[in-house]
This record gives sequence, structure tokens and C-alpha cells, in this order.
Amino acid sequence: MRRLSFLVSLLFVGQACLTACSDHPLRGEGVPSVDGRTYLIVADNGGGECPSIRVDDRDWPHKIGEPGPVEPGRHIIECGGPIAFHVPEGVIFTFNYWGP
Repeated sequence: MRRLSFLVSLLFVGQACLTACSDHPLRGEGVPSVDGRTYLIVADNGGGECPSIRVDDRDWPHKIGEPGPVEPGRHIIECGGPIAFHVPEGVIFTFNYWGP
């Protein structure tokens, strides 16, 4: 039983490290934009839970899946609660993860 508990713990720690040590952003992914400017795409509305989405304390004026221009850097998206994420410069960043 102890061996099984140890293996489960080891797998959990390994998964946590892989997630934390990854270069892949947790909240989405970015691809280089053709014009070198920075854009945000909100991929979904929290599974239908958010009739309106706010980004940086403003209503997001773009449709789901439609890119909108943003400044590179840290942003806050709100759907029930604030979630911080980072948008690198010169990319189209697709925000696609509302989870914890």
C-alpha cells in the first residue's frame, strides 16, 4: 500500500513539474501575427457561463473566436472571477483555458 501511495505521489509531483516547467502558457497559446501586432482571441465564453466577458475592466467588444487588438503584457479576463494571463508581443494569443 505504501508503494502505491508513493507511486501516486511521484506521478502527481511529476505532472505538476511538467506543467509548471513548460514553456507553453497555461491559459492559451500564441502564434506570430502576420503584421507584427498583438491580438487576443477569446476562444469560448466559459462553456456558456459568461454572457459578457470583460478584459482589463472593459467589456470585450469582439465576438467569440474573433481577434481584437491588445497591448502585449499582463491582462485580466473576467468570467465570474478575475484570471490573469500574459500576452507576448507580436502574436495572436488565443485564451482557451478558464480552469484553475
